[in-house]
Amino acid sequence: MKDFNDPTGGAFGFLPLVVGVALAVLVGRLVWWVVRYIRADAMTRQSIRQAVRIRRGWKRLAPMLKLSATDKTPTALASLSNTQGKPIKPRVLVPALKVTHDMYGVIARATCLPGVGLEQFQKAAPHLADAWRCTRVAVTQHKPGQVVIRGVRLDPLKFKTEHHPTGEVPDEIARWDLGLDEYAQPVSVDLTQVPGVTVAGLPGFGKTSLVNRLICDWAPSPTIQFVCADGKVSTAREGDYAHLVKRMFAFVGDDLEEANALFRRLVELRRARVSAAERILGVQSMWEVGPSAAWPLVVVIIDEAHTYFRDHKGSDPKTKKLAALAAENARLVEDLVKKGRSMGILVILATQKSTGDAIPTFIRDVCPIGLSFAQKTAEAAVAALGEDIREWPDANPINLQDRSYVGVASMNHQSQPGFTRIRTPFVSGRDSAAIAQQTAHLTCDPADLLTAQLPGVGLTKSAPDNTTPPMAA
Repeated sequence: MKDFNDPTGGAFGFLPLVVGVALAVLVGRLVWWVVRYIRADAMTRQSIRQAVRIRRGWKRLAPMLKLSATDKTPTALASLSNTQGKPIKPRVLVPALKVTHDMYGVIARATCLPGVGLEQFQKAAPHLADAWRCTRVAVTQHKPGQVVIRGVRLDPLKFKTEHHPTGEVPDEIARWDLGLDEYAQPVSVDLTQVPGVTVAGLPGFGKTSLVNRLICDWAPSPTIQFVCADGKVSTAREGDYAHLVKRMFAFVGDDLEEANALFRRLVELRRARVSAAERILGVQSMWEVGPSAAWPLVVVIIDEAHTYFRDHKGSDPKTKKLAALAAENARLVEDLVKKGRSMGILVILATQKSTGDAIPTFIRDVCPIGLSFAQKTAEAAVAALGEDIREWPDANPINLQDRSYVGVASMNHQSQPGFTRIRTPFVSGRDSAAIAQQTAHLTCDPADLLTAQLPGVGLTKSAPDNTTPPMAA
């Protein structure tokens, strides 16, 4: 029979084992932390050290910033142990804080307390930035009773990024991944039920690269078809979409007559879809059932849109003809933007300066989502983003003219007030060429798809640019 008073046996015999296991766990965690630290890049190491400092100093910093609560009610244990009836000292409660890191800074999740919630954390954000040595700090609500504090030590907007398309079908149809915001958080917009998007900005600041990413990310889906009118080239071989034209069922350049014919065909498709929706889909709006391979979302890209809408002045026959075509183009695109949403037609208009002479206001003002890269004048910024941008000087695109901000755009995001700045990534020609090659077999003319389901529709086939661009080396 074991003697339980013997420290070498009985219950005490397990003590060395428990201590050994605890030490092993501690050593394992330490080794894991050291390995992770050594393998990290220089910027991430700084963030790791920053996170350690924040954890260590939080209990002292929080009361100094009035991010603590005083609990004057004694706990049950304190009441039982207070046999002499002395006043019990109130407890100072500090929100629990969990801190993680990335290459740009830290992400902290704090638990709210009575009287210490989202509003108090947001008021303390500038002081947290100073104490944590961050460029900026933002506080948002993660869920009821918990806030997320994002602190960036480095400005994510000044670091150029690249995007390499995976070639996989997107998880969500019509979700546009744009890039990273000024707190290095991913930004995306839902283009479901959206009639149009406007993209403005000075030449060479990222408009086309932004659209290229959308095409590359969405191209693997057979439920999406693309058509493009590029006003700065004559043929696809010359322009920024040379690699992606294989994934487009039609393409036109700067010829106003060809563009007019294409816009007419798209309006004809829109009208045919309206008459066929009940018979094919069983609903009046495509979005009630979602896009499919037989009824795809049609993405109409109009780059350098001012080419097709510019008012031509002159009394000679040629100028009059161009003026008539431009006016007709505006009317046709207005039809697509105002009436095409429910039928699965999304129009993306890109131009340098989205004033009324470049994109008519009866088209521009119907597009609920607008982005703007660098602009030279306040007038251009207001035209692209609306009057409210005057009240958000930090996000105004006139401040993005420095070459370090190539690829940075301002936008009014759907899910938050005000404006935010976004670093959009660069997509190489090699990657876009590979995606176009892999997905070219998915290209179909939506008019042909509709005619196959309803032979009596009688839509005219589109006339795509048959110029086959060379693949990237």
